[in-house]
Amino acid sequence: MKSLLKTKPFTKLITVSSSFCAISLFMFIAILYFTLSEIVIPNVRSSSTQAAESDPTDVNHLVFGIASTGKSWPKRKDYVKLWWNKNIKGCVFVDNLPPEQNDSDDFAPPLCVSEDTSKFLYTYKRGLRSAIRVARVVKEIVGLNNHSNVRWYVFGDDDTVFFPENLVKTLSKYDHRLWYYVGAYSENYEGSYAFGFGMAFGGGGFAISASLANVLYEVFDSCIERYSHLYGSDARVFSCISELGVGLTYEPGFHQVDLSGNIFGLLAAHPLSLLLSLHHLDLVEPIFPQMTTSKSVQHLFEAASVDSQRILQRTVCYDKQSSRTISVSWGYAVQIFQNNELLPDILRVQETFKPWRKNLPYAGIYTFSTTRIHPDPCERPAIFYLNNVSSDKDSIISNYTKSFRDCSNDTISLKNLEVVKVVAKKLELDTKQLQSPRRQCCDVLQSNSGQVMEISIRECKYEELIYMH
Repeated sequence: MKSLLKTKPFTKLITVSSSFCAISLFMFIAILYFTLSEIVIPNVRSSSTQAAESDPTDVNHLVFGIASTGKSWPKRKDYVKLWWNKNIKGCVFVDNLPPEQNDSDDFAPPLCVSEDTSKFLYTYKRGLRSAIRVARVVKEIVGLNNHSNVRWYVFGDDDTVFFPENLVKTLSKYDHRLWYYVGAYSENYEGSYAFGFGMAFGGGGFAISASLANVLYEVFDSCIERYSHLYGSDARVFSCISELGVGLTYEPGFHQVDLSGNIFGLLAAHPLSLLLSLHHLDLVEPIFPQMTTSKSVQHLFEAASVDSQRILQRTVCYDKQSSRTISVSWGYAVQIFQNNELLPDILRVQETFKPWRKNLPYAGIYTFSTTRIHPDPCERPAIFYLNNVSSDKDSIISNYTKSFRDCSNDTISLKNLEVVKVVAKKLELDTKQLQSPRRQCCDVLQSNSGQVMEISIRECKYEELIYMH
């Protein structure tokens, strides 16, 4: 009995210990299960998110914030309606609603009334405090919170015309999850010198990745308090982005157009990048002769709707038989030089325009390479402007008709020539081609008619050179 009595506590100890071990084991398994669940579930979600994030960027990932006023919107809305469509998201910000709004069609963007900015100080003596309201479009468009899957916010003025398909293609080069501030400075050296070559000029348009825009939303108001002395809205945006440590990613396809007069030279010598925007079009001459400004811009968009990525892309080829140089600015104009011209000379921007302000110290100095046009019009190239564009399953055909020219020194072949026909395949660049662009080549084809010149555009061969013969 004594031995049995002695063993009972030991037995109880074993039983309690076993129970404790079982409970401990159960708890360990449970903790391990939930720990693994916590590890596995986020990874599953992460892979799903990564799959969504890796989808190609399209226009549904862009949100536009356009600055306007209740007074200017009725006069400027036709510019925006040229490029806006039902798939585009965003808002036009006005100080107050126009008295009448009859825009019920899908091509009219919604209007948003800007928030009150009277609490912010504005001390620039000769400026307009509306610059604060326009700057806060960057914050207010994010604060609307009614857009999903946003990757990029794009900003511009009501007289800025965008090329959305080209914007999508260009911005797809960059990872929207990183902080990007994408735009361009002015063509005018004076303006870029005054405001900085690191600032994206707002009229030309600029883009901010959603990840950066969300952070900017939180700090923007506190930031602009420090910049009451600045003139414009874009300078305020630039200053606040600079405080976050982000610099400008330069894209030359954004065009501020701080020029006056005839901007043919600028358009005909577009850089090797997609055309993204044009600004100030109602302050320069119509880009096509014998058209109103609105009709001429619409005419350019007719070509862009057929081949957006090729619009204004420049191709140069040499006519061996006639020793002529032909420059094609697709969808806009063809220039025929009566002699062989070196390619680097051809690629310079012809100064067909005038400075934005003539009395400034750096007037006539630009932020790109220029060449003076010959004082004698007959010594300049013959210009053929876009007439029409058509497409079929194999190619796109654009026809250009000769602008009026009465020059005695023109060759017989040039005098007889009335139409230039350009044949090309639709331009569809991949990301690598966008990151490392290369000009395409062209051939002057044999024609039985002296009134028509036919040109074929194609990709250059691996070691092919574009040079005069």
